[in-house]
Amino acid sequence: MSERGQAPAATALPFWRTVRARLLLLALIPTLILLPLLLATTVKNWLDRFDEVLIDKVAGELTIAHQHLAGLLASRGADVAALSASAELAAALGQPSVLADLLERKRGALGFDFLYFVDPDGQITMAPRSGQLADPRRWPVVSAALTGESRTAIDIFVPEDLAGIAPDLAERARLSLVPTTAARPTDRTVEGRGMMVHAAAPADGGALVGGTLLNRNLGFIDEINNLVYPEGSLPGEGQGTATLFLDDVRISTNVRLFEDVRALGTRVSAAVRSRVLDEGAVWLDRAFVVNDWYVSAYEPVIDSFGERVGMLYVGFLETPYREASRTALIEIVVTAGVILAVAVPILLRWARGIFAPLERMNQTIEQVEAGDLGARTGAHGAGDEIGRVSEHLDTLLEQLQDRDRKLRNWAEELERRVLERTADLEKANRELEMTSRQLIVSEKLAAIGEITAGVAHEINNPLAVIQGNLDVVREDLGAHAKPLATEFSLIQEQIQAIHVLVTKLLTLARPEEYADGDIGTEPGQVIRDTLPLVQHILTKSEIRFELDLHPVAQVAMNATELQQVLVNLIVNAVQAMPDGGSLTITAEPAEGAGEGVRIAVTDTGHGMTPEVLQRIFDPFYTTKRSRGTGLGLSISRKIVTRAGGRIDARSVPGEATTFEIVLPAVTAPA
Repeated sequence: MSERGQAPAATALPFWRTVRARLLLLALIPTLILLPLLLATTVKNWLDRFDEVLIDKVAGELTIAHQHLAGLLASRGADVAALSASAELAAALGQPSVLADLLERKRGALGFDFLYFVDPDGQITMAPRSGQLADPRRWPVVSAALTGESRTAIDIFVPEDLAGIAPDLAERARLSLVPTTAARPTDRTVEGRGMMVHAAAPADGGALVGGTLLNRNLGFIDEINNLVYPEGSLPGEGQGTATLFLDDVRISTNVRLFEDVRALGTRVSAAVRSRVLDEGAVWLDRAFVVNDWYVSAYEPVIDSFGERVGMLYVGFLETPYREASRTALIEIVVTAGVILAVAVPILLRWARGIFAPLERMNQTIEQVEAGDLGARTGAHGAGDEIGRVSEHLDTLLEQLQDRDRKLRNWAEELERRVLERTADLEKANRELEMTSRQLIVSEKLAAIGEITAGVAHEINNPLAVIQGNLDVVREDLGAHAKPLATEFSLIQEQIQAIHVLVTKLLTLARPEEYADGDIGTEPGQVIRDTLPLVQHILTKSEIRFELDLHPVAQVAMNATELQQVLVNLIVNAVQAMPDGGSLTITAEPAEGAGEGVRIAVTDTGHGMTPEVLQRIFDPFYTTKRSRGTGLGLSISRKIVTRAGGRIDARSVPGEATTFEIVLPAVTAPA
């Protein structure tokens, strides 16, 4: 009875605090806010993709137009090359009148606006006969043909050249400029230059040259337009256009100024001119073309001098596509409105039968059963009866989690102790194994030392025989040995080099027999003697080696032991620079009174972390895994310490490492 008596109190709560109010908000916010946002994002992405598709389309169409223009150049070049190699032309060469008739006849048959033969001296036989042209060797295509190379290119002919070829040619090229919206301001009123397809081919020591004017060449531009935009390729009343520009002036186009008037003499917009002609980039975007907006593609046209002299354009009217996208957008918005109008009442009806707090408690219990003891309903301070039940549930779960936490802590402590004992055993096993390996290595090294000593002694015997016989030969030859003095000197030097090498091998194999005793060692000489021992690993790596040796005192250390320490440090430095770097060995007086000599080995390798730096002199510690024993630096420190010196290391991770040896100087006898 008491529980039922609390129910009316819950219904007396303000509406905004009830479960129903919260449920309504949860139902309406996704529908009325998130869904429209998602729809808007989707529409925007669709419009952006739509624009990308249009740009991709016009880019492909520009490629077709470019290929057609390139095909025209190749065709004109092939025509000139075929005529230059013909027997008919070869027969006419040397006969000016016959050659002029042939060129005029072929010019008309092949559709050239001019055709001429030029010899290496610049003498021209031209068709039309009345044509006069300044020295054509200034054109790269002509100069190339005179050197034996056929070439075809776009070239710009000034009005004087056009008039010299034929008066009607200059008139055909001449275009009156038409004021154009958005074009760059200009004081010019006429474009008199002509854009030519300029082709030349070598012919019997000279060159055959032909040209076709592209100004007002409407057949050529209509061919491009028909290839790019065949009938039915554009939706509705879409219009495809193509244009050839000289500079920024339309010299051949199917863009209409009026219904039956082509927009010859109009100019491109300033934005397109700046991007294509000034910067040399391709324009792929919408652009204002004469009197309307088009999805456009422009590319620069390059002449034989490598200069940007014009543009090739293709594009289609933007309006049909914009209208289609606008219609689709309206349909999407209307459809979304209808869906919302239908969905919202349905969602509200369903929301009335849902109690989210109860579902939350059910989900929490399922999470606890699955092992997530930190799961909570989170319904604190709700103020209604379901909220109070949720709070009690959370309290019980807190107690359960606290007990579980204590049990886990005990289990973790026990596991930690087991792991510590296991780690100690593993460490002891590793040290035992490493010691065994080191003993094996030591035995092998001892055997190698004996073999090395035996080989060195075996080499000494024939070396002594060679030296003795060399002395006998030199003595027997007497004065006759002077012409061979250089050869004898070279042989003697090589014998000495072999003797030095054998001595060093014996020094490494039996250091106790070749020790310097208490005699001081000159560090600089030891460093130089060490280099041949490590030269093979330096040669294999891309490492720059530098010596910085200053005059220093002798040190109280065995030369062989010092050499052993240096070899170990150099090998470590090379291994720290697998990708190459710089290795520097320095010998200089140590700072401070009585410090002796400082020897430093510095590399530019990967460096060491502070943790590694603290342990590098520990026995059996290595970062090389199977490639190292971990004893090299430990033994080196013992050798240096036994000589009364010290060895330290400094390192910056990722930059450099320096090993520094400080040895006491030999005290001069009183």
